[in-house]
Amino acid sequence: MPHNPSPALHTINDPAQLRQVPRTHLRALADELRAFLLHSVARTGGHLSSNLGTVELTVALHYVFNTPHDRVVWDVGHQTYPHKILTGRRDRMPTLRQLGGLSGFPQRAESEFDTFGTAHSSTSISAALGMALASKIKGEDRYSIAVIGDGALTAGMAFEALNNAGVADCNLLVILNDNDMSISPPVGALNRYLAQLMSGQFYAAAKNVGKTVLKGAPPLFELAKRIEEHAKGMVVPATLFEKFGFNYIGPIDGHDLDSLIPTLENIKHLKGPQFLHVVTKKGQGYKLAEADPVAYHGPGKFDPAVGLQKPSSGAKTTFTQVFGQWLCDMAAQDQRLVGITPAMREGSGLVEFEARFPERYFDVGIAEQHAVTFAAGLACEGLKPVVAIYSTFLQRAYDQLIHDVAIQNLPVVFALDRAGLVGADGATHAGAYDIPFLRCIPNLSVACPSDENECRQLLSTAFAQNHPVAVRYPRGAGAGVAVQASLDGLPFGKGEIRRQGKGIAILAFGTLLHPALEAAAALDATVVNMRWAKPLDTELLAQVARGHQALVTVEEGAVLGGAGSAVLEALHAAGTLLPVLQLGLADQFIEHGDHAQLLVLQGLDAAGIQASITRRFGSLLT
Repeated sequence: MPHNPSPALHTINDPAQLRQVPRTHLRALADELRAFLLHSVARTGGHLSSNLGTVELTVALHYVFNTPHDRVVWDVGHQTYPHKILTGRRDRMPTLRQLGGLSGFPQRAESEFDTFGTAHSSTSISAALGMALASKIKGEDRYSIAVIGDGALTAGMAFEALNNAGVADCNLLVILNDNDMSISPPVGALNRYLAQLMSGQFYAAAKNVGKTVLKGAPPLFELAKRIEEHAKGMVVPATLFEKFGFNYIGPIDGHDLDSLIPTLENIKHLKGPQFLHVVTKKGQGYKLAEADPVAYHGPGKFDPAVGLQKPSSGAKTTFTQVFGQWLCDMAAQDQRLVGITPAMREGSGLVEFEARFPERYFDVGIAEQHAVTFAAGLACEGLKPVVAIYSTFLQRAYDQLIHDVAIQNLPVVFALDRAGLVGADGATHAGAYDIPFLRCIPNLSVACPSDENECRQLLSTAFAQNHPVAVRYPRGAGAGVAVQASLDGLPFGKGEIRRQGKGIAILAFGTLLHPALEAAAALDATVVNMRWAKPLDTELLAQVARGHQALVTVEEGAVLGGAGSAVLEALHAAGTLLPVLQLGLADQFIEHGDHAQLLVLQGLDAAGIQASITRRFGSLLT
């Protein structure tokens, strides 16, 4: 049976226009939205599977609720492309994740419909609860809605918020977008009917009247309460969330607008905290993404008719691949090694490790704090944990890093992927702050490999230590240096002179060594590959300082408190007076864009480094 005709998607520039569409036309509109989304992301790259799965839910939310007056907070934020398209940003989708273009995540500065900036997981319930209580305090009649899914409910922060929200007297709706596995009985007509029934005024009123009548007879009230719980529990996993204080509704089919819209309309008239459980499918509507939602989670550009293609054999090895191979090789040599990831198996390069060493592989879910303390517990018993974690996500476990690992001086290796700028993912995912926040922690060391082979060597060095060590490396490929099979490490805390020049010495930390070498060739400057931000190679620093008139530090990290600051501190402690130019990431949040282009804008390419040195120390170069 053909769908009803729909107004073309290009006529919908605001949810207010969407709300004027007859309900019978929404199915066709959702189909058009899904097709537009697929072809748009195929041209730009970006998150795909999660967004294909939220098309109907997005349509239903904007159709039923008066957004942006009613607040919708999307957890993680990588499921908001349909939301962006329906809220006036359709024509800007070709600029997605590009410099000056649309962000891949919600941004308050981008649209009034983006009520809260989300890119890290499990923050939505806390934020929506804050909005709901603020509305109550201000006497404003609005609903606040948190849409949480993609494993985000595995994080402790989500449960902290649920615990708080359940006792809050405010209009809060939490929608669990269950799209990884079915934790409920099969979705069907009975569940649809029960969901609408349990969200309706009659059910809510009857339940409240029953409570009032039976309050005078405590044994009967308790019996009725248990009967209600068990009756609902036979068809839905209601008990857990109702124990938190929520009215649980669902599960319902998140792709069935005839389920979603009536249920949401009923919920809109209920008071107090509500919990709606919807079941969706990642990659919905695109068979290739449905079959492999992980591969299509964040693809680059591709042809939708063909699908993703394997990289060519000539593609450079990425730092993530270097780490994954090192982990497997070291695990084969040392039975004490265990690998830990907070829900980033593919992103951190642990797929092969899990397959080869399943008994030593631990995915703890989106629970960075637990991951770090769990590693500490393993280390206490003589194992050698390697925590594979993005730099930006380690920020979430800072207390555990200090309290549970560093104070106890436990030998945990932190493999920090995505150090420095991350290109299209922008400020929320940039690993700009790890050197400043790590180097101030006693007992903890920080290694900064300059290329792929050095990354493998420094991982071996870190693993050999009896104290915590972080090895930071960037996203993607490096200079293309061949990686040796050896598991030999490099001297701990020692750097090397890579180019001998005169007048000025450039001290490079990490992969910016290579543009520094290029700049130095034009300036006849010395270049030092420092390798370690902590401990600093003070002997080498003193030697270089004695033979040069000025120093330049270069790092792909925050200048404030970074490796350059460590150099200044060391020089000051030694009583050495020497001008130092610190180059790194400015004191600002750097938005999304092409990684190489962002480095140029920060003056961290070869030409930018040369220009900064010439401006500051031009008289020394003549």
